[in-house]
Amino acid sequence: MVSFKSAATAALVFCAVPCTAVNLEINATGGNVSSPWFWGIMHEDINNSGDGGIYAELIANRAFQGSAKFPSNLSSWSGINSATLTLKKLPTPLSSALPSSVNVAGTGKIGLTNAGYWGIEVKEQKYTGSFYVKGSYNGSFTASLQSALGEKEVFGSVEVASKSVADTWTQHKFVLVPSKAAKNSNNTFSITFDASATEAGALDFNLISLFPPTYNNRPNGLRPDLVEAFKALKPRWLRLPGGNMLMGNTIDSWWKWNETIGDLKDRPGMAGVWEYQLTTGMGLVEYMEWADDLELEVILGVWSGLSLDGDHLTEATIGGAVQHALDEMEFLTGDANTTKWGAVRASLGHPKPWKVRYVEIGNEDWLAGRPTAYDAYKNYRLPAFIKAFREKYPKVELIASPSVFDNMTIPAGVAGDWHPYLTPDKMVLAFNKFDQLSSDNVTLIGEAASTHPNGGIGWDGPLMANPWWGGSVGEAVFLIGAERAADKVIGACYAPGLRNLNRWQWGMTLVQHAADTSLTTLSTSWHVWKLLGRDPLKKTLPVSGGGINPLYYVAGEGEKGESIFKASVYNSTAPVPVSLKFEKKHSQATLTLLTGPEDPYGFNDPFTRVNVVKETKTDLKPTADGAFEFSLPALSVAVLKAEK
Repeated sequence: MVSFKSAATAALVFCAVPCTAVNLEINATGGNVSSPWFWGIMHEDINNSGDGGIYAELIANRAFQGSAKFPSNLSSWSGINSATLTLKKLPTPLSSALPSSVNVAGTGKIGLTNAGYWGIEVKEQKYTGSFYVKGSYNGSFTASLQSALGEKEVFGSVEVASKSVADTWTQHKFVLVPSKAAKNSNNTFSITFDASATEAGALDFNLISLFPPTYNNRPNGLRPDLVEAFKALKPRWLRLPGGNMLMGNTIDSWWKWNETIGDLKDRPGMAGVWEYQLTTGMGLVEYMEWADDLELEVILGVWSGLSLDGDHLTEATIGGAVQHALDEMEFLTGDANTTKWGAVRASLGHPKPWKVRYVEIGNEDWLAGRPTAYDAYKNYRLPAFIKAFREKYPKVELIASPSVFDNMTIPAGVAGDWHPYLTPDKMVLAFNKFDQLSSDNVTLIGEAASTHPNGGIGWDGPLMANPWWGGSVGEAVFLIGAERAADKVIGACYAPGLRNLNRWQWGMTLVQHAADTSLTTLSTSWHVWKLLGRDPLKKTLPVSGGGINPLYYVAGEGEKGESIFKASVYNSTAPVPVSLKFEKKHSQATLTLLTGPEDPYGFNDPFTRVNVVKETKTDLKPTADGAFEFSLPALSVAVLKAEK
């Protein structure tokens, strides 16, 4: 078993019991202005966190989408009453984007049923659905939700009058309200019909969809409990459309924004980079609506001409990728009356342009295909984007996908992006790292997490199974260090954000979920990032009187003029007494403290549903000389806020 204390920390000072009190004085002036929106979130369709996750669609493989890497198939579907299901590519498909459909054939009452994304949660609420049918049918369809177990109890059903005719695809819409809730998520969705009332004993189906209530009741929207989990963090920005997903597996299979907009029947989907096909039902507009709903700015990632296999565009062909990015900006920000893509956006229900202040060019261009592809990024790929955006969108702030910490000299006026996935010790050792930055090389921390335990196994060993308390405290120290330099750090976010408990490639995620919403689990890191993020600093303030380690801290002024002190204790075997005196006088303060389990490897287990993080709030009064006195336990995170 790896010890939480490793050789990396052996040189650091451990406190003996009792620790010497840390006496700090916080000046009322000085310091630096902080980024106004330091805290953010990032989403990528990894771990079935888009399809099967925050995208609320309940039907898996709803349109039989496929690609060269993941061919179309009938997974998640089965026939009812001996119906034969056959995947077909008809001469007249539903659309060019969705060429495959399912033929359902048999005798009597037949149909097809879908298992959902490892089940379907059924509640007494409104479900909205639709499906396309081709073939003559004089009758009605029955859409239903039922148990997948035992007697297959039906929780709710609705009759849908047929409009189906030969040789034409017709859409059927319905509303289904179950009369009772299911005890668990082992449920399926079915559509049945009377084969004797069809012309040939068979019908063709495609794009079969079912949505529960969505966040803000948006059509084609997002799952409320998962949006609320992010909202509680009080983020300020959303980085989209994620990282590796933007790049794609190959040079011709990247995330093409224009194939993720419009009617669902016109979205072909794409081969995902995490070993499954994506529907792209959660496309560019859905991302922007998510940002609207949470009042977030966006950091827009545009494809830089690099794929995960290391292939990259030549200097002669990079112009196509640049134009694609410029078109995307026009779609998002262009006038609805005077620009081509602005008019397209308006036709999709968004006449008002969105605001896009930051554009990131590529994702981790220092990694795939290095050194050749990285040299190409430095020599002509990045410069081509910089030139084009500065000419057409001069007010947009550009971000390169590497940072100065990735051995790159970032061009003047362009920010970088650092993605530290580290051990807790290395997170702590990075506390002062941002002092290296200058006003000419500011950086975004677009992805960050403690992913491996201390002890040296690194990337040769597996990721930890879940965020754990000791790792989360290491992240706290890292974040406090970054916020101290928030005039040079644009912002920070944890990544990845979501993990489906039934299928994942990356265990270390902020929130875990399944079809059963009661399994939604807020990790130890979620609690840490929430505490540190809900009181952002408007400016930092100088602190004197005490060194760093084992107490790591930042102080500053909040957005409403509050005095705020954020701290974490790491590398200590005993509580650290703190005496905190503000030059700006306060009559009271509130100390919010996060502590964890005795075992630093403790984590929030979705299946035991035990939260190992304890949050306590204490109201404090100053001493006669104006100091607030308190003690912070080993491996703890705290925020003190004084408003009066």
